[in-house]
Amino acid sequence: MNLGFEMVRGWRDYYYEMVMMKGVSSGGRFWKSGLICGVVAVAAMFGSMLWLTTSFDSPLRILVDTDVDTDDVTAVLYLLKQPSSLFRLQAITINGNGWSNGGHAVNHLYDMLFMMGRDDIPIGVGGEGGISPNATISAHVGGYLPLIDQGVSTAGQCRYRQAIPVGEKGRLYADTNFGLRRAFLPQGKRRYIPMKQPTAQQVMKDAISAGPTTVFVMGAHTNLAIFLMTNPHLKKNIKHIYAMGGAIRQTCSPNADKSHGKTCNNIGNLWPPNANPYAEFNIFGDPFAAYTVLHSGIPITLVPLDATSTIPVDKKVYLAFEQRQNTYEAKYCFQSLKMAHDTWSGGGFFEMYSMWDSFMVGVALSQMLNLDRGGGNNAYSKMEYLNITIVTSNEPYGISNGSNPLVDGRLIPKFGVQKNGVHSGHVQTGMLDPFCLVSSEKGKCKDGYTKEAEGSESVEVLVAVSAKSSLNTNNIIDKAFYLSFLDAINSPRQSGRFDFRAQFPKYKEVLYRPKFGKNLLGKPVIFDMDMSTGDFLTLLYLLKTPVEIIDLKGIIISPNGWATAATIDVVYDVLHMMGRDDISVGLGDVFAIGEAHPSFPSIGDCKYIKAIPHGSGGFLDSDTLYGFARDLPRSPRRYTAENSVKIGAFRDTDHPGLRQMSAVDVWTDVVQSLDPEVKITVLTNGPLTNLAQILRSKAISSRIQEVYITGGHISSRDKGNVFTIPSNEYAEFNFFLDPTAAELVLGSGLNITLIPLNTQRNVSSFSKILEKLKHGNITHEARFARRLLFRLYRLQQKYPQYHHVDMFLGEVLGAVSLGGRHQNLKEAFSLKAVKVITEGGESKVGQTIIDEKEGKWVRVLESVEALAFYEHLANALADQNQTAVIGSFEEQKALWSA
Repeated sequence: MNLGFEMVRGWRDYYYEMVMMKGVSSGGRFWKSGLICGVVAVAAMFGSMLWLTTSFDSPLRILVDTDVDTDDVTAVLYLLKQPSSLFRLQAITINGNGWSNGGHAVNHLYDMLFMMGRDDIPIGVGGEGGISPNATISAHVGGYLPLIDQGVSTAGQCRYRQAIPVGEKGRLYADTNFGLRRAFLPQGKRRYIPMKQPTAQQVMKDAISAGPTTVFVMGAHTNLAIFLMTNPHLKKNIKHIYAMGGAIRQTCSPNADKSHGKTCNNIGNLWPPNANPYAEFNIFGDPFAAYTVLHSGIPITLVPLDATSTIPVDKKVYLAFEQRQNTYEAKYCFQSLKMAHDTWSGGGFFEMYSMWDSFMVGVALSQMLNLDRGGGNNAYSKMEYLNITIVTSNEPYGISNGSNPLVDGRLIPKFGVQKNGVHSGHVQTGMLDPFCLVSSEKGKCKDGYTKEAEGSESVEVLVAVSAKSSLNTNNIIDKAFYLSFLDAINSPRQSGRFDFRAQFPKYKEVLYRPKFGKNLLGKPVIFDMDMSTGDFLTLLYLLKTPVEIIDLKGIIISPNGWATAATIDVVYDVLHMMGRDDISVGLGDVFAIGEAHPSFPSIGDCKYIKAIPHGSGGFLDSDTLYGFARDLPRSPRRYTAENSVKIGAFRDTDHPGLRQMSAVDVWTDVVQSLDPEVKITVLTNGPLTNLAQILRSKAISSRIQEVYITGGHISSRDKGNVFTIPSNEYAEFNFFLDPTAAELVLGSGLNITLIPLNTQRNVSSFSKILEKLKHGNITHEARFARRLLFRLYRLQQKYPQYHHVDMFLGEVLGAVSLGGRHQNLKEAFSLKAVKVITEGGESKVGQTIIDEKEGKWVRVLESVEALAFYEHLANALADQNQTAVIGSFEEQKALWSA
């Protein structure tokens, strides 16, 4: 017998009793007494042997798969606070079809780990692999889409993900952590870089193949299911799976008026519940993946809503946390919790909000330390073995109605499912699926329902059923887990090193505003951008054009284009670099016209935006500006969820004056700042959703002088650029992304100049613009533009998924044409009657045709002198006038560290 091992094994039990059970017995005073005494005693007896040989020979290896929602962030930090001699977080993989977007999520995690001094932990996100029609799974499938909808690219439908709000209350809040992410977290050297970022499958395989690993799933099960399907030989290395997700049984409570009977809630938590009242978000995100994981044969412990509903963050927990913020990670977690509270709609926060994933981590860690006690004993939750399954389709089975990619139109069902089996019924197509909507209150679809079952479809799973109370009646906090959580997150052990302000001893927030003196300002311009790469080049050009020609007054963001809403922070950073913190930036609608849910407009369909890839060359790159966003200087301005009762919020946040402006706010402010006779020129470089909405107000639209639209495609010979929908040969992305808005704007009677795709293509040569940028004076902005363009050029040369990126360069042409006075460009215009097709299915919508009977007459830019365009753009960026006031984040770091 190994005496050292047996003694360390005893220390393991001591840790379990005192640390994991301290919420039950010690009331949170353990670190002051028990741990110190225990460590001293054991160290005195065995020297350093305790830390050389842990209670399990080596730390228990953990891999976390997360969708990086606010609660996931708290759970990861809680995990990082556990003793490194007992638990080792090996890697993190990002679930790309959940509550956050991959580009924002990966940099969020990099900054968190940098704060915690854990840059050694690899992070995997995305991947360009696909699944062929014959169900062949290629390497590095990115997990952006549910298994049944995954094709050969990263573009695709959102049948399940559309249940998650896209803007506020959803992905925008998660991507920015309510705006706290950039305000609080320090920024290290790690960042997303195209084609160099480890993929989710690569990181998962590296971690699991290295040794026995426990997997924590904090989102949809897509990544893990793909791993199990492609690496069956490594299944033996997964010791256990712990997952937060699912909802099994209905919860009922006596009626408040003490009348007979009970009030019972819906089983699930999707909203509105009139399509599916049974599913919980994490399982609903990919039901077939969850089914695959559940039936894998690997031991599973599930922490469903049944258990988390018994441990809400009540007012006592909230106040206790508010009073205990002794570490940077505790501050970040509490500030996140406070913003969740302050932005909660209506009442019920203290009854409904829970630390869902953190509770799962607590249950898992406690159970992992207690493997030899049997029965899944843990300190925080009562457990029960249940026979369950995951519903992936709805009865009757064996039908073929176009909803189920596994069986529809197939002689042999995909992934080997049975033709008339449980996977062969109707699959929910969205939150407005007519099949599911049988009443206004409660739908009939059960996709993602974690259902008790019997027979061959059932799997015995250890399930958390209710949170345990603390046995210490003297503590105001009732639940054992919260006592442990508050102790751990506030412990000085393995604590964060600094936040963003503490990272730099001379940090100072500075806003740069220009002094144009007696300059005679040019035409007032509002720029409507969807934050594609071309839009950022366009923004730099507008800022470099002499203010005597273009006076950029405001920017409105179309977050239903090539980048997600949280990328607004990159716009703020570019303006800060250029010394233009005076320019207002407003967020527009996140959905194309007609795509928002009629009764719950925070969610909606992705009929058009599904055409943009989630991975390389799409959202992942746009949201990070192809890896260069973190090179920009950090602006004090950023997106924030701060809000005010004065403009309709349920309650004031701490700093309501910092609230993010909307697109309409910016329009209104700009109009009010100008004399009544002065009119505005509009430049649009994305879908026309914002402009179409603004035109509904005659008071605002009457102030528009002219509109320059970069979009549309007028050609019967050359193909369009919606490359992810091959059946639509002639549409252009900006019009395709909201064809209804495009038709409304073109029919508005405004003075419109159209810069179509066929003209943009004449000025889309990377090699020629890069050659021009080599010469002349190099400003910070010219250098940044050249690095960005060079990266796109090299990516296009090396990787097929970047074949389309040269289309972004031509987007600058609209701003150049708007500026005018460029004789060498030899611009040629014509008048044409154009019409946008808004009906006929995805193979037709968004196309621009000539129709002299029903079309609207607009001025069309037919051609320009390409070489003169490259020369002009390069000279504008290199001009020493109106140049950057601070060149980069590295320059800021030098100033703040002096």
